[in-house]
Amino acid sequence: MKPLIVLVISFSISILLIKMVQKEYDFALSARIAMSVMLIFTAMGHFVFTKGMTMMIPKFVPFKEVFVYLTGIFEILLAVGLLIPKLKTTSGWALIIFLLFMLPANVYASIHNVNYQKGTFDGNGLAYLWFRIPLQILFVIWTYLSSIRV
Repeated sequence: MKPLIVLVISFSISILLIKMVQKEYDFALSARIAMSVMLIFTAMGHFVFTKGMTMMIPKFVPFKEVFVYLTGIFEILLAVGLLIPKLKTTSGWALIIFLLFMLPANVYASIHNVNYQKGTFDGNGLAYLWFRIPLQILFVIWTYLSSIRV
Protein backbone atom coordinates (compact mmCIF):
# COMPACT_ATOMS: atom_id res chain seq x y z
CA MET A 1 0.00 0.00 0.00
CA LYS A 2 2.83 2.40 0.82
CA PRO A 3 4.38 2.21 -2.69
CA LEU A 4 0.99 3.07 -4.20
CA ILE A 5 0.63 6.08 -1.90
CA VAL A 6 4.15 7.24 -2.77
CA LEU A 7 3.38 6.80 -6.49
CA VAL A 8 0.14 8.80 -6.36
CA ILE A 9 1.52 11.62 -4.19
CA SER A 10 4.69 11.86 -6.31
CA PHE A 11 2.63 11.99 -9.48
CA SER A 12 0.37 14.71 -8.08
CA ILE A 13 3.30 16.86 -7.00
CA SER A 14 5.16 16.27 -10.28
CA ILE A 15 2.21 17.15 -12.48
CA LEU A 16 1.68 20.43 -10.59
CA LEU A 17 5.35 21.41 -10.60
CA ILE A 18 5.75 20.63 -14.30
CA LYS A 19 2.63 22.65 -15.09
CA MET A 20 4.05 25.61 -13.15
CA VAL A 21 7.46 25.41 -14.85
CA GLN A 22 6.55 24.41 -18.42
CA LYS A 23 3.10 26.01 -18.49
CA GLU A 24 1.61 22.75 -19.74
CA TYR A 25 1.00 19.27 -18.42
CA ASP A 26 3.41 16.44 -19.20
CA PHE A 27 1.67 13.34 -17.91
CA ALA A 28 4.31 10.89 -19.17
CA LEU A 29 7.18 12.75 -17.52
CA SER A 30 5.19 13.14 -14.31
CA ALA A 31 4.43 9.43 -14.34
CA ARG A 32 8.10 8.54 -14.85
CA ILE A 33 9.14 10.88 -12.03
CA ALA A 34 6.55 9.29 -9.76
CA MET A 35 7.67 5.77 -10.70
CA SER A 36 11.28 6.79 -10.06
CA VAL A 37 10.43 8.16 -6.62
CA MET A 38 8.48 5.01 -5.83
CA LEU A 39 11.39 2.82 -6.98
CA ILE A 40 13.81 4.72 -4.74
CA PHE A 41 11.34 4.27 -1.88
CA THR A 42 11.01 0.52 -2.46
CA ALA A 43 14.77 0.15 -3.03
CA MET A 44 15.37 1.53 0.46
CA GLY A 45 13.37 -1.42 1.77
CA HIS A 46 15.96 -3.78 0.33
CA PHE A 47 18.57 -2.22 2.62
CA VAL A 48 16.37 -1.57 5.67
CA PHE A 49 14.37 -4.82 5.66
CA THR A 50 17.03 -7.14 4.24
CA LYS A 51 16.25 -10.03 6.61
CA GLY A 52 12.54 -10.00 5.77
CA MET A 53 13.22 -9.60 2.06
CA THR A 54 15.50 -12.65 2.10
CA MET A 55 12.62 -14.60 3.64
CA MET A 56 10.56 -13.81 0.52
CA ILE A 57 12.97 -15.78 -1.66
CA PRO A 58 12.47 -19.56 -1.98
CA LYS A 59 14.91 -21.73 -0.03
CA PHE A 60 16.54 -23.22 -3.14
CA VAL A 61 17.84 -19.78 -4.26
CA PRO A 62 21.43 -19.26 -3.04
CA PHE A 63 22.97 -15.99 -1.84
CA LYS A 64 19.62 -14.48 -0.85
CA GLU A 65 21.07 -11.46 0.93
CA VAL A 66 23.28 -10.55 -2.03
CA PHE A 67 20.27 -10.98 -4.31
CA VAL A 68 18.21 -8.59 -2.16
CA TYR A 69 20.96 -5.96 -2.23
CA LEU A 70 21.46 -6.34 -5.99
CA THR A 71 17.75 -5.95 -6.70
CA GLY A 72 17.70 -2.84 -4.53
CA ILE A 73 20.59 -1.39 -6.53
CA PHE A 74 18.84 -2.40 -9.75
CA GLU A 75 15.70 -0.53 -8.67
CA ILE A 76 17.80 2.60 -8.11
CA LEU A 77 19.39 2.24 -11.56
CA LEU A 78 15.96 1.80 -13.13
CA ALA A 79 14.70 4.90 -11.30
CA VAL A 80 17.54 6.93 -12.81
CA GLY A 81 17.11 5.34 -16.23
CA LEU A 82 13.43 6.29 -16.41
CA LEU A 83 14.43 9.95 -16.09
CA ILE A 84 17.06 9.92 -18.86
CA PRO A 85 15.29 10.42 -22.21
CA LYS A 86 17.62 8.10 -24.16
CA LEU A 87 17.24 5.34 -21.56
CA LYS A 88 13.54 5.64 -20.67
CA THR A 89 12.33 2.97 -23.12
CA THR A 90 15.05 0.46 -22.27
CA SER A 91 14.58 1.16 -18.57
CA GLY A 92 10.81 0.81 -18.99
CA TRP A 93 11.12 -2.63 -20.56
CA ALA A 94 13.69 -3.67 -17.94
CA LEU A 95 11.33 -2.53 -15.18
CA ILE A 96 8.40 -4.43 -16.65
CA ILE A 97 10.49 -7.61 -16.84
CA PHE A 98 11.77 -6.96 -13.31
CA LEU A 99 8.22 -6.53 -11.98
CA LEU A 100 7.16 -9.79 -13.62
CA PHE A 101 10.16 -11.62 -12.13
CA MET A 102 9.37 -10.24 -8.65
CA LEU A 103 5.79 -11.51 -8.67
CA PRO A 104 6.77 -15.11 -7.75
CA ALA A 105 8.62 -13.76 -4.68
CA ASN A 106 5.41 -12.02 -3.62
CA VAL A 107 3.42 -15.23 -4.16
CA TYR A 108 5.99 -17.23 -2.19
CA ALA A 109 5.94 -14.65 0.63
CA SER A 110 2.15 -14.74 0.76
CA ILE A 111 1.99 -18.53 0.87
CA HIS A 112 4.51 -18.54 3.73
CA ASN A 113 2.97 -15.54 5.55
CA VAL A 114 6.21 -13.56 5.39
CA ASN A 115 6.11 -10.16 7.02
CA TYR A 116 9.16 -8.63 5.34
CA GLN A 117 9.20 -5.53 7.56
CA LYS A 118 9.37 -7.54 10.80
CA GLY A 119 11.27 -10.49 9.35
CA THR A 120 8.67 -12.88 10.77
CA PHE A 121 6.09 -15.38 9.53
CA ASP A 122 3.00 -13.49 10.72
CA GLY A 123 2.20 -11.66 7.48
CA ASN A 124 -1.16 -11.26 5.73
CA GLY A 125 -0.85 -14.51 3.78
CA LEU A 126 -2.75 -15.14 0.58
CA ALA A 127 -5.11 -12.20 1.21
CA TYR A 128 -2.12 -9.97 0.42
CA LEU A 129 -2.17 -11.20 -3.19
CA TRP A 130 -5.64 -9.73 -3.75
CA PHE A 131 -3.94 -6.35 -3.45
CA ARG A 132 -0.42 -7.13 -4.66
CA ILE A 133 -1.23 -8.74 -8.02
CA PRO A 134 -3.47 -5.86 -9.21
CA LEU A 135 -0.82 -3.46 -7.90
CA GLN A 136 1.89 -5.22 -9.97
CA ILE A 137 -0.39 -4.99 -13.01
CA LEU A 138 -0.89 -1.28 -12.36
CA PHE A 139 2.88 -0.76 -12.14
CA VAL A 140 3.41 -2.61 -15.43
CA ILE A 141 0.71 -0.60 -17.24
CA TRP A 142 1.96 2.66 -15.67
CA THR A 143 5.50 1.93 -16.85
CA TYR A 144 4.39 0.92 -20.33
CA LEU A 145 2.25 4.01 -20.86
CA SER A 146 4.80 6.47 -19.48
CA SER A 147 8.07 5.01 -20.80
CA ILE A 148 7.41 2.87 -23.85
CA ARG A 149 4.19 3.87 -25.55
CA VAL A 150 4.97 7.60 -25.42
